[in-house]
Amino acid sequence: LGEGGFLGLYSLVALGIFVPLVWYYFAHKHAGPLLWALPIGTGARWVLYAGMGVAFTLVVCSLVQPNPHSVGQDGIAPPRGVHWITRHGTFLGLGLFALLHLVPNGYAADVAFFGGMLLFSVVGCLHQDARKLALDDGRFRPFWEQTPFIPFTGSETARGLRELPWYGVAGAIVLTVALRYFHRALF
Repeated sequence: LGEGGFLGLYSLVALGIFVPLVWYYFAHKHAGPLLWALPIGTGARWVLYAGMGVAFTLVVCSLVQPNPHSVGQDGIAPPRGVHWITRHGTFLGLGLFALLHLVPNGYAADVAFFGGMLLFSVVGCLHQDARKLALDDGRFRPFWEQTPFIPFTGSETARGLRELPWYGVAGAIVLTVALRYFHRALF
């Protein structure tokens, strides 16, 4: 298929699975037995909002600063910005998004949806690392050794925060505020 054909087919399959999954969840959210009901006060709510800002910052900045070992990249560029925070910004930003949504959503359908999203993101990261290490031509291992899997656990996290592009952080903040403001109407 070539790289372009692969990306196109992969995107169609992903959308073909993701769109019906989200549609089904929205038709059944808060369904099933209540597994937990945590009291969410003002302080906890603001912690969740800040966490969502971090999740969106990881995602947006990893789109602005793509992993040099992503499909379509050359694998030569050194780590920078978000990569010093985690080498899987998009996936683990999505995982943090899911984890934060599990806190106030304790119904079985919510837990299945957001828990599945969290599991998907972590397993997806592990699979990517294993596949890239198995097929490594000598370019991925140094990147893998320098960058942390779990966000904010690497020795160069402060450097990563300094190297985040301001427009990526600004875009993530705007996205976080907009989604919070329109959350009830949209979701």
